[in-house]
Amino acid sequence: MQVTVDVKGDDTHVVTVENGATYDDILLQLGFSPQEATVLSDGQPVPGDGHVTETELTVLRLVAGG
Repeated sequence: MQVTVDVKGDDTHVVTVENGATYDDILLQLGFSPQEATVLSDGQPVPGDGHVTETELTVLRLVAGG
């Protein structure tokens, strides 16, 4: 399945995922760890271990500073 992923503050990517792929799998494909980004579906966060069913997602990179 192809999924369009809008990475806020960056580009939009099209990734191919297998059936049973998780949201964390998408983050890893894009080069993010699940600790540094979160996936949104229709503006709502989704659990990293949930199975991807959507064809359009948004990724927000988490920011930390001091």
